[in-house]
Amino acid sequence: MSQEIETYPASAISSWSGFVYQGKVALYHSLKLINDGEEDFELQLDSSDDFAIYKGTKLLSAHQVKAKISKYRSGYTKALEQSSLIEYDKVKGTSRYFHVSVPLENTDDYIGSNGETVKFYGYGDNFHCGLGEIEGLTKALIKKICEKRSIAVSDNLINFNYCLLSEKISTKAVYNHKLNQENGLSENQAAYDGRVNATEILSDLLTQNPYQNRDYYAVDLKARLLTYLEERLDQTLPKMSDATYERARLLCDHIRKTHTNELKNLCQMMKPSERFQDIQKNDIRRYTKLIQDISVEPTFNHLPHYLDSENRFYVPTALDIDESEECESDMSYEMKNNGDLLKLLFEYNHLIASKAEASFTFDTKFTNSDDFDDKLATEKLESNITKSLCISVLTKDDAEGRLNDKATH
Repeated sequence: MSQEIETYPASAISSWSGFVYQGKVALYHSLKLINDGEEDFELQLDSSDDFAIYKGTKLLSAHQVKAKISKYRSGYTKALEQSSLIEYDKVKGTSRYFHVSVPLENTDDYIGSNGETVKFYGYGDNFHCGLGEIEGLTKALIKKICEKRSIAVSDNLINFNYCLLSEKISTKAVYNHKLNQENGLSENQAAYDGRVNATEILSDLLTQNPYQNRDYYAVDLKARLLTYLEERLDQTLPKMSDATYERARLLCDHIRKTHTNELKNLCQMMKPSERFQDIQKNDIRRYTKLIQDISVEPTFNHLPHYLDSENRFYVPTALDIDESEECESDMSYEMKNNGDLLKLLFEYNHLIASKAEASFTFDTKFTNSDDFDDKLATEKLESNITKSLCISVLTKDDAEGRLNDKATH
């Protein structure tokens, strides 16, 4: 069938009434699906209904959105019947939802003249959600999604992500409209083809925000590290040995003088098993306590580190390890996806854990810090032509043993 005579579901692109509300409801429902573990779908704006959810060519659900039409159910009879129709991609048994912005006296399922069911969409215990309420509900979902992926959130972060994603939905609708007005596509076709993939929404949510910016976190880390160290010094000074105090004071001075770029590396190496993002207070506590407790003087140059008798670098970390296999798996994954971490580990491949039951080592498939995406390097390793990077994770006691050997030589 040719493009010119192909039919598409009726569109609401030309009707801008309730446009903002529709977009916000569509975003809320999409995030709700993602939060529930469904990430393989596409959001289609203004086609099968005000918005629809597709998986490939299959329509999963069709949604009508009505803002402040009436406070009586009878005011929506025509729209409810429209939602129940079997047409285009809406077939018998398709899930149909009806969204309203005001409370109604009756939100029982609507049964169309053809026997198809239209359900009033539930927002928690309510079957309505006003424009002033949808933002709060959506931000709560953003917070849940971030927390499930161990991303530190703040009110500013949540607000930014909400604005970013709302803009994405609006931009797609405007783009569809432009295709119709300027490029001559039918508005039905523009909406039908111009979908937003769930992976795009999730990617924007997890990566496109200023609080994942490493400069921001480095500056924030400097402030929080200094605050913690200064408070700890003040609280524990009477109990500290001179050596412990001196290490803590030197660490404070080092952090205060360290350039932002170096602090980025410190942030990453504090937790080399995770993608660089926020450094939690517990990480700071474990890291600083380790430096104060090790019975060897650290070198405060670039990253705080130690040298053994063979001039190999040992770097303190905030790693708290329950299972070595999990730590190895997490770190290997990060090395495959994080070129900055990989470069650091080629220079600092002996890591001191803040807490671990036993020391362990593991080989990687990287033979050079430029091997980030080098498949040839992996092939060489598998052919035993070249040796890969070996990572050592040591307990405090084992690290002290190696470092103290230097003093006896």
